[in-house]
Amino acid sequence: MNKLFNTLGNYDEYLKDNPFHLELGINLSDYGKADTKKIHPIYRSVDKENKVPSAPELDDLIRLHFLVRSRKVTTIMEMGVGKSTIVFDNALQQNKTDFSEFVTANLRRSNPFECHSIDNNAEWIDITKKSYNFSNVTFHHSECINSTFNSRVCTFYDPLPNICPDFIYLDAPDLYSPSGDVRGISTNHPDRLPMSADILSIEHFLLPGTLIVLDGRTANARFLKSNLQRNWSYFHSIEFDQHYFELNEEPLGIYNKRQLDFINS
Repeated sequence: MNKLFNTLGNYDEYLKDNPFHLELGINLSDYGKADTKKIHPIYRSVDKENKVPSAPELDDLIRLHFLVRSRKVTTIMEMGVGKSTIVFDNALQQNKTDFSEFVTANLRRSNPFECHSIDNNAEWIDITKKSYNFSNVTFHHSECINSTFNSRVCTFYDPLPNICPDFIYLDAPDLYSPSGDVRGISTNHPDRLPMSADILSIEHFLLPGTLIVLDGRTANARFLKSNLQRNWSYFHSIEFDQHYFELNEEPLGIYNKRQLDFINS
């Protein structure tokens, strides 16, 4: 798992070959080096009154774009819409151009080159939709609730898109989006931690080779790691502040084997 980015190389060079930053309206002269890590105020991510969208962080976005391209991802489930949605659309369009003929002829992928992006905030979905001419993204407005998984308090989106993703990006919900509580406990407190359990509820449907990425959300990553039941490889990059899970199992059958061979080719 710690070899995921062995072939990424220089971030600035990657952007020259894949200039998706132009679609985000980022001027590199103003931004600086693409691998610069931004430092934020300590309460920014837990401030209930903060309505200002986070500025794009190119290092995180480059890694997401690279993973979708290098792993020849076909179907993305994204929890939380935003700048990453534009990046996924761009990477999937490149994958479609390069691999559509092969995927159609050889793989059982019923939602090829689609990103399904979930959010509970209808206004933010609308803003994101209007910010870019999406070609490969379907937006899903879902309620977010506090509930339980195996008696542990957590959150769920309802509904989820009925797809089989080979890439899952978990970057939502925030603390204040889920409604309700469980015996008075909810994430609606600045000292709480995001605790999504959607992936746990669909784990048995996921195919070998599926990759899950969490941006930050370390407590949530540990919750997943403690409750996932299949053979997942796990890597926490402290440097990137990201977590990666890969479903490392024998193929389920001929079509899954073809997909794994395709990923690794």
